[in-house]
Amino acid sequence: MKGKSTKQAKRTSFDFVSLVGIALAFTAILGGQVLEGGHVGSLLQITAFIIVFGGTIGAIMLQCPPRTFFHGLKLAKWVFFPPSLDQDALIKQVVAWNGVARKGGLLALEPQLEEQKDPFTHKGLQMLVDGAEPEKIREALDVEIATYEKHHLDASKVWMGAGGYAPTVGIIGAVLGLIHVMENLSDPSKLGAGIAVAFVATVYGVGSANLFFLPIANKLKAIIEQEVVMREMLIEGLVSIANGENPRAIETKLQGYII
Repeated sequence: MKGKSTKQAKRTSFDFVSLVGIALAFTAILGGQVLEGGHVGSLLQITAFIIVFGGTIGAIMLQCPPRTFFHGLKLAKWVFFPPSLDQDALIKQVVAWNGVARKGGLLALEPQLEEQKDPFTHKGLQMLVDGAEPEKIREALDVEIATYEKHHLDASKVWMGAGGYAPTVGIIGAVLGLIHVMENLSDPSKLGAGIAVAFVATVYGVGSANLFFLPIANKLKAIIEQEVVMREMLIEGLVSIANGENPRAIETKLQGYII
């Protein structure tokens, strides 16, 4: 194995289901509009777009520290290119490490360190090679997991927050459109534009929240939870090696993490 699973864990693959989901959402909404005799162009309102998305982005930037805001944007790529988390490969890797340690001692694992590209894995294996007590390994890595999880979950809240603000900003856009209508009651030629902005702004706000922002936030949370489980598996494996458990017992224990 020799570090192969670590590289696999960081390799990404395209999530085709997410693309299909977005395409289906657009098709359903635009198709419904056409089936009802409407025109797709009537849903394209630059004023409503600026109000809803500009207002939502501004609110999120106010809510989040800059580091969290930009990290949240960066994590959005996981919707289409999530990290590949291979639990079976991790179990095989841990069992292989255990075999090396049982034959040559913990110091025999030192050559494996150079092959670990993941800092978390490298740190855990380094502590194991250095002869750290099992509970010290668990304690140190548990702290890292907690920090990692909080950092990423805070970033996912960027999208969760957007899903909360967008409908409200859409209502603001609707009210602004109606104000424009009321100001031009004497000029019927301007009423249509105001009413269009009012309704389209609501569509943009509610639609973007429930079709994009909230699903993205929930998908990121699910991926983060999967990564945390992978790290917990690694900790359990390293601690088991430090305790001198046999390969079969380690494999059975780690397989309990797989659903």
